[in-house]
Amino acid sequence: MGIFCSCLEKKYGRGFCSCQEKSHPTRAAGATSRWSSCPSLNRIARVHLTFRDAALKDVPTIAALHNAVAGALTARFGEGHWSSLVTERGTAIAQRHARVRVGNTGTRIVTVLRLAPKKPWAIDVTYFTPVKRPLYLTGMTVAVAQQRQGLGRLALADAVAVARELAADAIRLDSYDAEAGAGPFYAKCGFTERGRVVYKGDPLVYYELRLT
Repeated sequence: MGIFCSCLEKKYGRGFCSCQEKSHPTRAAGATSRWSSCPSLNRIARVHLTFRDAALKDVPTIAALHNAVAGALTARFGEGHWSSLVTERGTAIAQRHARVRVGNTGTRIVTVLRLAPKKPWAIDVTYFTPVKRPLYLTGMTVAVAQQRQGLGRLALADAVAVARELAADAIRLDSYDAEAGAGPFYAKCGFTERGRVVYKGDPLVYYELRLT
């Protein structure tokens, strides 16, 4: 998984952050609205996101968001597979083969999450619980300035709601087995570790969330 975010819990330790999430349908088709309230350092950070399916007009913003976060990860952890940049053309092609959800604050896109029916090359299905209709979380991006505010949790909650609408049995993903990896975040969000592998020299950890 290339890009990710965590809530304040990752920064300050388990039990410090007490996130609450609520959702309700909005008037736009396929859209949901969610908020998160996270106490941190004796203050309340209230975050509200509206989720919708991405459109072709969003491609430049999505590509720029990915590349900005990739740069931030590289600056923090050094060069790695997470340093890979994307083009607008590649982003548009990827959007054809996945359900791409964007989270907005007002008109600004701050989260991007992709759910695909086809497994990525790095996934070995023998490590996962056998199900008929899995979906694969193939990328999650949270804007650098909005990280550690609970937005990653909200994006995952929206992904689960979408997966249930599609009658999926589980959500599967792989995370880098490195300091830059988001494995602990997914574990805190209810995903179960299913195995550890090395794919093309990159150590990975598999996670799944059963929906049935």
